[in-house]
Amino acid sequence: MSEIKVNSIKGVNSTDAAITINNTDGTCTANVTSLNGGQLGSRRININGAMTVSQRGTITGITNNASKYGGADRLKNTVVNHGTYTASQEADAPSGTGLVYSHKITTTSAASSPASNARLYIQHKVEKQDLIRLKKGTSDAEQLTVQFYVKGDKTGTYILELFDNISNRHVSATYTISSANTWEKKTITFPGDTGGSAYDSSNGNNTGIEFNFWLAAGSAFTSGSLATTWTGNNDPKRVAGITVNVGDSGYWQITGLQIEVGSVATDFEHRSFGQELALC
Repeated sequence: MSEIKVNSIKGVNSTDAAITINNTDGTCTANVTSLNGGQLGSRRININGAMTVSQRGTITGITNNASKYGGADRLKNTVVNHGTYTASQEADAPSGTGLVYSHKITTTSAASSPASNARLYIQHKVEKQDLIRLKKGTSDAEQLTVQFYVKGDKTGTYILELFDNISNRHVSATYTISSANTWEKKTITFPGDTGGSAYDSSNGNNTGIEFNFWLAAGSAFTSGSLATTWTGNNDPKRVAGITVNVGDSGYWQITGLQIEVGSVATDFEHRSFGQELALC
């Protein structure tokens, strides 16, 4: 009988191994993104990532100190001291993805110069009970990968912030829209958080992590250095480095949002409309 003994298997031009083998017990770990071109089930933590459900429809007049759901379900549109907006579900998505709809926020009353406390962001909340698998607040805390398609008429640097509502901690990352009015795919992996309180089943339906897609921010949130590792809340570090201001005119759209455990962005997990509606 012949056998091959290896530590790992990787593609010819790949830097990372597709399969790694434990030399002691022979178990292996595979970075699998699909099975025969199909999705792997129950990986997507977030709800309505394909933006198919829109029970409130279009919401207009979102303005100062408002935080309203509208457009695609599960996305909250938050404005503080910075213009007026409309949120809508649009039959517009990147071709070849199996996606049809997107969430869009459009400026209807401009705010060209952000006040120091100005905020404009789109928020998706994930319940604590759905994040226990992250092992957050322990030495075994898992990484978290977020992928999405984004389109806007303003090129530049944007910020995605994760805010731990239980322990008042946060971490942020930048992404760039390079071409105006063009769907672009973004993938961001956030580090595991070994600090703060460990998540458990108590009050499980409370918000665990808020995923904040910042579109404009005042100096109170940009004057520090960006918190790229988990830290106790420090406002000046939340949105440092943002170069865009969607509030002075324009729009921003998102679809194909998938949040999953680990460092690998797997194929988008499509769910039926009925499943997403029940979860919403």
